[in-house]
Amino acid sequence: MLETLFALTLTLTTLSQDTAKPPVSAPKRATAPAQVFAEGAPIPKLQWVRMLPELALLRPIQSLQLPTDPAHLYIVEQAGRILMVDANDSGSAAPTIVLDIKARVNDGGNEEGLLSVAFSPDFPTKKEVYLYYTANKPRRSILSRFAVSADGITIDPASEEVLITQAQPYSNHNGGSINFGPDGFLYLSLGDGGAADDPHHNSQSMSTFLGKVLRIDVSRKGDDGAPYAIPADNPFVATAGAKPEIWALGLRNIWRMAFDSKTGLLWAGDVGQNIWEEIDIIEKGGNYGWNAREGTRAFTGGKGVGPFKEPVIEYHHREGVSVTGGRVYRGAATPELDGVYVYADFQYGTVWGIRMIDGVPTKPVVLTQKRAALIASIDALNDGTLIVTAFDGGQERNNPGSIWKLIAEK
Repeated sequence: MLETLFALTLTLTTLSQDTAKPPVSAPKRATAPAQVFAEGAPIPKLQWVRMLPELALLRPIQSLQLPTDPAHLYIVEQAGRILMVDANDSGSAAPTIVLDIKARVNDGGNEEGLLSVAFSPDFPTKKEVYLYYTANKPRRSILSRFAVSADGITIDPASEEVLITQAQPYSNHNGGSINFGPDGFLYLSLGDGGAADDPHHNSQSMSTFLGKVLRIDVSRKGDDGAPYAIPADNPFVATAGAKPEIWALGLRNIWRMAFDSKTGLLWAGDVGQNIWEEIDIIEKGGNYGWNAREGTRAFTGGKGVGPFKEPVIEYHHREGVSVTGGRVYRGAATPELDGVYVYADFQYGTVWGIRMIDGVPTKPVVLTQKRAALIASIDALNDGTLIVTAFDGGQERNNPGSIWKLIAEK
């Protein structure tokens, strides 16, 4: 998710730490061409409105709704619980525990834990939910499918079917964003394996899932008996030595990605190393350059051969230190916000907005900032309302958190 920043004499500890790297001056980088921005309509400022203020949460890391149920909110806690609450009951203090797999989840590292959840897009026809989490002994990341119980609410912990297991060499850079695309396939992001600088050059290696976005068909079994199938049009199915699940590569540690419900574009926030954070649009077969480069600049000691996909936006560590990917707003409440991609910086609490106009982004505009809120996720209610899941005041293991709506400033 987030990285350790060494800026001047101040060390900021963020949600994804590079503990193997001492504080040193950043290497010189090649100069990148100045970015060109499009001109667009003004983007409205946003304000924070607290949801569920009486609800006690520990390191909440994601919020979501069932496609068929706008009344309830599911909240994912990093330690391994999923809670359900009435989204409209501001006085709610007693959530329903939908699932508790804390005994299976390793959240010992700052970036380890239950990291992402997605319900089947065919729910309730298919009463399935998908979880991505980390485990230990050995250290690994797991993508699993669970069944929703007969009550239609709780998730049966005994129903777990493991789909993918990926060994993890270090505790950080676990990535972890599950998304179903408009094509019905499951997309999963994985970080480069951790430590710092991608020491094993995983992101450019086609023989590992690390540093990649995967695309799989969970609606059927594979020809070899695997619990999922490989879509025939995946870009590397015919490439010798390549994992056929790979959809895109050259990614350091995507922390949150999401499809635009109107255009189908897959937006992602990729956490940077020393200087640059970036926003990408993930495309079929795209190589996003890590660790040959960070953002648009050459990275000292990196490897990789282009061509590389350019970031939509990159920002310097003067502005923030760990990007949290966001959402394209498609709600009806604020027409002026329609089509705006809203993203944030975890540590600084800054929220920006951009529009894409004929494939060119507008210049990022600061929409709001809340420095006391460490922004773990930007999600959307079924009606398009943007919601922020945040840690409050710090990152300790049992740190409290909160849920907020982002609405147009009055």
